[in-house]
Amino acid sequence: MSAEYATFGLAPAMRAGGVLANGNYQVHRDFVDFIVDGRPLLFQLSDLDAVSPLASDVPPAIFTAQVRSLLLEAEAPLPGGRYVIYGCPDCEDLACGAVTAVIGKDDDDYIWQDFAWQTEEHADLELNGYHGIGPFRFRGAEYRAALGSLLDGGSEAPRRRVLLIGARVALLAKLAAALRTIGIGADITHDVGGVPADELRAYGAVAFGRAIGEEQRAAVRRVFADAGVEVAYVDGLAPIVPLLVAQIEHALDRSPVEQRRLTGLVAADGAAGVEVTSPCRVRLTAYRVDRLYRTHEHEVFDGVLEAGRHRIALDAKAVKGESFVVARTSGSVLVESMAR
Repeated sequence: MSAEYATFGLAPAMRAGGVLANGNYQVHRDFVDFIVDGRPLLFQLSDLDAVSPLASDVPPAIFTAQVRSLLLEAEAPLPGGRYVIYGCPDCEDLACGAVTAVIGKDDDDYIWQDFAWQTEEHADLELNGYHGIGPFRFRGAEYRAALGSLLDGGSEAPRRRVLLIGARVALLAKLAAALRTIGIGADITHDVGGVPADELRAYGAVAFGRAIGEEQRAAVRRVFADAGVEVAYVDGLAPIVPLLVAQIEHALDRSPVEQRRLTGLVAADGAAGVEVTSPCRVRLTAYRVDRLYRTHEHEVFDGVLEAGRHRIALDAKAVKGESFVVARTSGSVLVESMAR
């Protein structure tokens, strides 16, 4: 086979969960993505809301079986030597659609080829093939080392639990319920003093409400530092549950910054500046608090943007007063206050 060599690697990635503007929930998923020639393979296909079969929240036996399968230590799950490369983030039903490819060996090399979008047992390459993607030839040693590291415990499991510290108990309860709905554990407390280090290690982020003073914040940080536990700290922008969920989702993002699709967001002068690294669907949602402390939510943009920087005008009513903008793709979330 004449395919040129491509580099193969793995990196943590996520399907961003959240509370959407229409009231629906999107479940958070952590997974390991395939990095081909330095870029996530998912970005080279199309703007898919999908995850690899190497999901961090499946039982260890299933995760191990998926790795063994990609190493060709088990029969292909689909006819024609086809393997699922990306599938539905909410279920394992092929009917939802999946990106599949034929994986084979040529001497010591591994070959991924004939990529296709598949919704039934047999793939139709002429109708649904990803023409121009692949074939990819990976050196055997590099390929086995990357996948083998997953079996050797070479990657730390994501910590999908958040500690919520604030003064408004009702708001914290609603926030915790929303986080649990999308698959993120949440606990509420006022004091972490005396908590064993093993318990602190379960948390990936700590979120502070606006009423929590700097002295209390510093005390919490000291407790985690003394325990040798690194967490992301979130300063809640406003008592708005979907906005706080978006902030926490961003804090939990473990994917390398240089391999993210959504890389920039600014909000000022009645417009949002968005930067993306590859064509993708971007949704912008504005949140604001009025003088009576009521919250308002407006979906201000939903469309596909090409790679690069974009300026998107925002409805003046949507960003009146104290307001915030959330930018969302399938894999990441950014949040900014509207500058005045």
